[in-house]
Amino acid sequence: MNAQRTPNPTEDLDSEGNLIGEDIRPRGGRANEIRNVLQEEIESGNLQPGAILDERALAARFKVSRTPVREALQQLAARELVRIAPRQGVSVSRLTISQVRSIMESVGELEALCAKLAARRVDDALRKQLDTAIERCQDAAVQGGHAEYSMANTYFHETIYAGSRNPYLAELIRNARRQIQRYRIRDFQTKTQIGKSLKEHQQVARAIQDGDEVLAAHAMLLHVPSGSSGFSEFLARMPMSFFDSDAADN
Repeated sequence: MNAQRTPNPTEDLDSEGNLIGEDIRPRGGRANEIRNVLQEEIESGNLQPGAILDERALAARFKVSRTPVREALQQLAARELVRIAPRQGVSVSRLTISQVRSIMESVGELEALCAKLAARRVDDALRKQLDTAIERCQDAAVQGGHAEYSMANTYFHETIYAGSRNPYLAELIRNARRQIQRYRIRDFQTKTQIGKSLKEHQQVARAIQDGDEVLAAHAMLLHVPSGSSGFSEFLARMPMSFFDSDAADN
């Protein structure tokens, strides 16, 4: 006779006492899968800063008991992507304005260094790759919208990362960008924003292709909204509810 597993009191049961939507895969593996999905949704901005995450709703969505969902949320909390507050539940973590500014400043300086190294090490292959990247941006600007231009923008920056021939630096930038990507959801929403970005891409690409390290770094630094005016414009597009409550102390 098979022994029946005693359910955890916090797990959801049907009328016969069976786990609802129980998955036969190892619980830790299922929790990791749920964490990966939620992490991508948080970092992409699909789950916005401050959004409430309900365990029961997530369990129903992923067709599992609440235990792997709870484990996934704890993993996300360890990565500071969600906040678990007693009697308040779980929500997507919010950064302060000063934290966002600090990360953007870091990204700007690292991107500038990347462009500088790409200009220093430019060859014919990189020149052609940059031409291709600019063509993608132009096509997306004319024929596409937010999503298409965002993809072209990523391709452009990844081309420069590869051109710098410094994978360690490139990974630093990617990690920093992932931390603030959920605060960049208002980028490329208008033709004016897209046109401005495209013009700046062209300036950066031309400087790299010419091997002008100083100009490439300067153009890239102006491209990233880390300065006073650029950051102010970025901030004006963001709902203040996205920022932590102590943001006023920036």
